[in-house]
Amino acid sequence: AAESFNYKKFFEMVGLKKKSPEDVKKVFHILDKDRSGFIEEDELKFVLKGFTPDGRDLSDKETKALLAAGDKDGDGKIGAD
Repeated sequence: AAESFNYKKFFEMVGLKKKSPEDVKKVFHILDKDRSGFIEEDELKFVLKGFTPDGRDLSDKETKALLAAGDKDGDGKIGAD
C-alpha cells in the first residue's frame, strides 16, 4: 500500500545488515541502473521492483526518506561506500 514502505523493515527483510560488504556492493551495482557509481532518487523510486517483479514504485515521500537514510554526505545520492 502507498506510504507503507519502511526502509528499516525492508533492510531487515532482505537481510542487508547480515550480508558481507562484497554482497552489499553487488546489490548496489544492481540498483545503480545507469552505472554512474551512485544511486540517485530516480533509481530508488523503483527499488522494490529490483527485489520482486510485482513490487510497486515508492511514493516521492518514501523515496526521499530512503535516500536520506543512505545519503551520508548530503549530496542527494548514495555512493557505494
